[in-house]
Amino acid sequence: MKTDAFALRHLGPRESDLNYMFKTIGVENFEQLIYETIPDDIRLKKDLDLEPALTEYEYLNHIQELGKKNKVFKTYIGLGYHPTIVPAVIQRNIFENPGWYTAYTPYQAEIAQGRLEAILNFQTTVIELSGMEIANASLLDEGTAAAEAMALLLDVRTRDQKKNNVNKFFVSEEILPQTLSVLQTRATPLKIELVVGNHETFDFSTEFFGAILQYPGKFGQVNDYSAFIAKAAENEIKVAVAADILSLAKLTPPGEMGASVVVGTTQRFGIPMGYGGPHAAFFATKEEYKRSMPGRIIGVSIDVNGNRALRMALGTREQHIKREKATSNICTAQVLLAVMAGMYAVFHGPNGLKYIANKVHASAVTLADALNKLGVYQTNTSFFDTILVKADAQKVKAIAEKNEVNFFYVDTETISISLNETTSIKDINQIISIFAEAVGKENVPISQLANESMVPENLVRKSTFLQHDVFNNHHSESQLMRYIKKLERKDLSLNHSMISLGSCTMKLNAAAEMLPLSMANWNSIHPFAPIEQAEGYQIMLKKLEQQLNVVTGFQGTTLQPNSGAQGEYAGLMAIRAYHLSRGDNHRNVCLIPASAHGTNPASAAMAGMEIIVTKTMDNGNIDVEDLRAKAIQHAANLSCLMVTYPSTHGVFESAICEITKIIHDNGGLVYMDGANMNAQVGLTNPATIGADVCHLNLHKTFAIPHGGGGPGVGPICVNEKLVPFLPTNPIIPTGGSQAITAISSAPFGSALVCLISYGYITMLGAEGLKNATQYAILNANYMKARLEAHYPILYSGEMGRAAHEMILDCRAFEEKGIKVTDIAKRLMDYGFHAPTVSFPVAGTLMVEPTESEDLAELDRFCDALISIRKEIETSTKDDANNILRNAPHTLAMITANDWNFPYTREQAAYPLEYIAENKFWPSVRRVDEAYGDRNLVCSCAPIEAYM
Repeated sequence: MKTDAFALRHLGPRESDLNYMFKTIGVENFEQLIYETIPDDIRLKKDLDLEPALTEYEYLNHIQELGKKNKVFKTYIGLGYHPTIVPAVIQRNIFENPGWYTAYTPYQAEIAQGRLEAILNFQTTVIELSGMEIANASLLDEGTAAAEAMALLLDVRTRDQKKNNVNKFFVSEEILPQTLSVLQTRATPLKIELVVGNHETFDFSTEFFGAILQYPGKFGQVNDYSAFIAKAAENEIKVAVAADILSLAKLTPPGEMGASVVVGTTQRFGIPMGYGGPHAAFFATKEEYKRSMPGRIIGVSIDVNGNRALRMALGTREQHIKREKATSNICTAQVLLAVMAGMYAVFHGPNGLKYIANKVHASAVTLADALNKLGVYQTNTSFFDTILVKADAQKVKAIAEKNEVNFFYVDTETISISLNETTSIKDINQIISIFAEAVGKENVPISQLANESMVPENLVRKSTFLQHDVFNNHHSESQLMRYIKKLERKDLSLNHSMISLGSCTMKLNAAAEMLPLSMANWNSIHPFAPIEQAEGYQIMLKKLEQQLNVVTGFQGTTLQPNSGAQGEYAGLMAIRAYHLSRGDNHRNVCLIPASAHGTNPASAAMAGMEIIVTKTMDNGNIDVEDLRAKAIQHAANLSCLMVTYPSTHGVFESAICEITKIIHDNGGLVYMDGANMNAQVGLTNPATIGADVCHLNLHKTFAIPHGGGGPGVGPICVNEKLVPFLPTNPIIPTGGSQAITAISSAPFGSALVCLISYGYITMLGAEGLKNATQYAILNANYMKARLEAHYPILYSGEMGRAAHEMILDCRAFEEKGIKVTDIAKRLMDYGFHAPTVSFPVAGTLMVEPTESEDLAELDRFCDALISIRKEIETSTKDDANNILRNAPHTLAMITANDWNFPYTREQAAYPLEYIAENKFWPSVRRVDEAYGDRNLVCSCAPIEAYM
C-alpha cells in the first residue's frame, strides 16, 4: 500500500474490492468497462501531459514555499475589499469545519435546518442594516449583485415604460470601477443603454427606468441621496444603491432614503480578502419585488406538526424553472461565506458592529486631521472610512512600497486611503510618517483617536437594528461555539454519509486541499494589489489555467466566473464577441436540447440570444435529425449549440461528433456544459468531441466544496478562436487581446478557493485524474447493477452502461400512493441525503456516487434504497399513514409517549442494522412548503415575538 499517494486517500474502493465490483457489473476489468461506456472514437489516445503527482506532504511544502512569494503589505486600497479580522471561533468552527463546508444546497430542508437558520441570520442582518424589507440568501459578488439589481429594475418597469421600450439606466460616476465593468457586460445583450455621470447634474428624463448610486462613493465621499431618490420616484425612475455594509451601522441606511434595491458585499464581515474571493454579496429590495428577485430566499414555514421549520422559499424564483423567460441565471449563492458573515453579526451584535464602525471612522478622521497638519489636504466633505488626499503620487508610492504599504493612486496627484477594522494607532502613525517623508516635514505621531465625526448629522443613523435575541446572546466564545455546534448538528454533510446527487458531484474535499486557505500569505492579499506583490498567486493561477487547458484540450482559460451558471454566461458572451468581430452581428440563435440544464436557456436569454429547443428521443439522446433540420433552418443566424456531455441523462451519446459537425457546418460554435466533466477527465475531453468552449464546475469535478450552496467557481476553457475574447478587469487587466468587459468583480474571480483545485490536480497527476474518472464510472455502474432489479433505470448507453450517474424511475410507485418526494424524505431515516429529485425527468431520482465513496458506503446506500423498495410494496394508495408518507421521523416522534402509527418505532428509526451505531436525526418533520409561500417571512422574528 503506497501510503504517501494522495490517490489512495481520494479514491474510495480499495484495490482488493475491484474484482468483486467488476464481477457484479459483468466486466473483466477497467478497460472493458470504459470501452462499453465511452464511444471509442472520442477516447484520448495518450495520457494527460501533467507534471508527476506530489504527495500530500510535498504539496503542502510546495504551497507554503509558493505562498512566500506573495507579499502581504498593509493594504488601504479599498474599492470594496478590506483587510478584516476573522473571529477565530468562526474560522475554526465554520470555515475549517467539514460539517459546514461539505453540506449541499438546502433542497432537503428537514436535514438542513442549521444552515437555513444561519442564512436566515444573514438575511436578517442585511434587511436591518440596509433598511429594506426582504433580502436573499446571498449573491456572488458586489458587481454581479449590482447587475442583478439593474435587471430587476428593468423587469419591474411600469407598463408604459415597457410599452415605450424605456431602456436607459443611469450609473453614478462614484460607482466602483469593477462594478461598472460588470454592468457594461450585462447591459449590452439586454439592450440597456448605460449613461454614466454625476448624480448632482442628472436630469431625471423619462428615457430612464433606473439608476444606481454608490454609498459611500468609490473614493469615500458620503452623499445624502434622499433628494435624488425622491426626485427619481416622481419621474418613475427606481434607484438601486450599492452600499458598504459596515458603514450602515453608522450611516442612514439607503432603505430609509427610499431606495428600491440595496446591494453590496459582506466581505468585511469577517471574510478574508483571498485575492478577490469567495465573498457573499447581498441583495435587498422591497416586498413587492419578491417575484423578480434573483437567487434564493430562505423563509420561515412550519412542519406537519405545526412546529417552526425553515426552507428555501419561492421555488418559482429558481431560474431554471423559468428557463428562456428567466431574468437571471443565478443558481449558486455564496452560502458558506454568508454563514460566516451572518455569524460575525451574531458574535459582535448591534453594539459590537457600531463599535467597529465608529473605530474605523475615528481612525479615518484622525488620519485626515494629521495629514491636513502636514499640508496634505483631504478633499472629501464627508466620509466614513476612506479619505482622498492631494499629494505627489509617485513620490508617496515609492516611500509607501518601501515600507510595505499599499494605497490606491487615483492619478498623479490624488491618493485614496481606506481604513479598516485591523487599523491600529501604530498603523496610522506609519501612514503619517510616509507622507511626512514625502513632503519633507517632521513627523508628529498621534497617541489617540479623534472624537469628532465627518458624517453630517442628517446622515447619522438614528434607527436601531439587530435587536433579536440571536444577535444579543452569543458574545462570548463559549456561547458562539455552542450555538454553531447546535446548528451544525441539524445538518447532514459529507462527514455523515455519501451525498449521491446526480449532476452535482459531491466528492471528497480533502483536508490537504483545504489547509492552505487558512494561510495568511494566501488569504490576506487584496485583489487590486500590484501584480508583483502576488507572485505566488500568479504562478498558481497560471499553472491551474494550464492544467485545465490540458484536461479540456483547449488553448485558453479564464478563472473569473464565480459559478457554473456565470461560466455559461461567460462562454456565450465570448461566442457573441467572436461573431461580432467577424461582422456577423445577426448570429444570435442558440440551439438547446430539451434535456439541458435549466440554467442553459436562462444564460442564453441573458446573453441576448434567441433560444430554439431541439427534441430529445425516447432513449434520452439528442434527436440528431431534428437538430440538423433546425441548424439548417437557422443557418444564416446560428450562433451556437449548448450541449451537456455526457448528457444530463448520464449517457455518452455516440453521435456527439456528428452533432458538433452539424453546428460548425452551419456557421455556429459549440458550447459544452461541463457539469458532467467528472466522467471525462483523462478519458476524453471537450476539444476531442468538437466543442469550442466549455465551463468547468471546480466545485464539482475539481473538489471545491459546495459549502451548503456555494462557493462555486465556473471557469471557461476555450479554443484558439475564442482566446482573444476572454474577459478583462478595469484595474488589473486580464483576458485576451479583444477582451470582453468583466464577468465578475475580481480579476481572477474567487482566487482563494482555486488553491483547492490546484491542489487536487497537482496531487493526483495524470494517472490519478484518469483513475478518479474510471472509479466514478465504476461506482455508478456498480450501483446500477445492484439497483436495476428494484428500480427501473431510465437511460443507459448503447452497451447498457451508465456514465458517472443514472436515473431511477419512481413514477410507477404513484399507483401505491408513493411519490418520489416520499422516497427522498424516507432516505433521511436511513441517514442519507436524497439523490437529485425530479431532474432532469419529473418523478425520478438521479444518482451519482462519485469516486470518493468506498464499497461499504455504496452498499449501505444501495441497501437503503432496496429496503425502501420493499416498504413501497407494502404501501397502498389509500393509506396516508404509512412509513414513507410520514417520513422523516424525528427523535421527538420516536420518544413521544403516544405512538399512533401502524408500524413500530424501530421500523421508523432503525430500518437497517447499521443505522443504530451512527444515527442521524432530522430536526423537523416534513416541511409545509405551501404554508411558507403563503406567509413569506425571510428574517428573524421581531423582538416583540420574544417578549
